[in-house]
Amino acid sequence: MARDWTDPECPVARALDLVGDRWSLLVVRDAMDGARSFTEFQRRTGIARNILTDRLRRLTESGLLAQRTAPSGRRREYVLTDAGRDLFPVILTLRQWGERHAFDPGESHSTLVDLHGVPVPGLTPTGADGTRLDTDTTRVRKVATG
Repeated sequence: MARDWTDPECPVARALDLVGDRWSLLVVRDAMDGARSFTEFQRRTGIARNILTDRLRRLTESGLLAQRTAPSGRRREYVLTDAGRDLFPVILTLRQWGERHAFDPGESHSTLVDLHGVPVPGLTPTGADGTRLDTDTTRVRKVATG
């Protein structure tokens, strides 16, 4: 599938071209939380049917979701592919950023917990030597092709 990339050499831009609108990431979020059917995605997000149809099609064409026959054998369902599951750290980081910056102090919000009910600790990028990475300790290196 030929793509018209926003910035062909930038991995961030390419990723945003695939999942950069709010509905796509919310569909992926809900797939991570067990949504499988069109109806479940629609109920959880409140997204308009035509937009949901488009996002499910695009996420499937991009290889983030796959369709399979539901266990009942009656309907098709959507499941995350390996590429879709690889978005977990992205969703987690957005969630944790939202917890810190999108709510007023004391305002209630959902929290992601592990299988034991313990809140998931904050992600902190670290280098190979264990030092914390941030905008002051990293830079982009252009890779020559050809």
